[in-house]
Amino acid sequence: MQRTVESAAFWNKVARQYARAPIKDMTGYQRTLDRTARLLRSTDTVLEIGCGTGMSALQLAPNVGRLIASDVASEMIAIARDKQAAAGTAENVSFVVAGADDVVGTDASIDAVLAFNMLHLASDATAVLAGAHRALKPGGLLISKTPCLTEMNFLIRRAIPPLRRVGLAPPVSVFSASQLETMIEAQGFDIIERERHGATRRDFRIFIVARKRADSHQPDSIRRAARP
Repeated sequence: MQRTVESAAFWNKVARQYARAPIKDMTGYQRTLDRTARLLRSTDTVLEIGCGTGMSALQLAPNVGRLIASDVASEMIAIARDKQAAAGTAENVSFVVAGADDVVGTDASIDAVLAFNMLHLASDATAVLAGAHRALKPGGLLISKTPCLTEMNFLIRRAIPPLRRVGLAPPVSVFSASQLETMIEAQGFDIIERERHGATRRDFRIFIVARKRADSHQPDSIRRAARP
């Protein structure tokens, strides 16, 4: 709980600055959006956790039926709503303030959960993944892109704790891609895709697509809703 409060405070403080900063790897970002769009269907109900200023949600909105985009930082959500209003489009997107540990949505009602650049920021990534699993329909997809900080330069990793102490970095978790995959699989997912979308040879952000395992004890009507 304390880490969630710290995280919200940090991102509220830097939200406006964050919104003005350019994306460092626009090519990699666009590859992620394009691949995600191809995985979604026009009838899907989608949940994005840790949506930030809503850039991804607004761009993916035309590809889905409904998109619920959540973030723990109210300032981030305020910026996202301003973008939505300025665009005058994406009426199928709802921006809500909610912690990543508190996945929004009725159990087993979501077709896809998106988690872009946020699992390393969650106070409890395992709890987030468990919540995503509960929210998804059998066969639903978890689509994530996550910085694996063990792959970063050692000096950068060493700088994070002192930066945190002076309020210049958010709380983060350090894990490898293989550890992340283990966490995802342990929550009842089958990993069906692993990619690196960065424009440079070294990309420490792994893109993972995982499918919720269908429960053979679910009613036929629910099983038919699962993806093939």
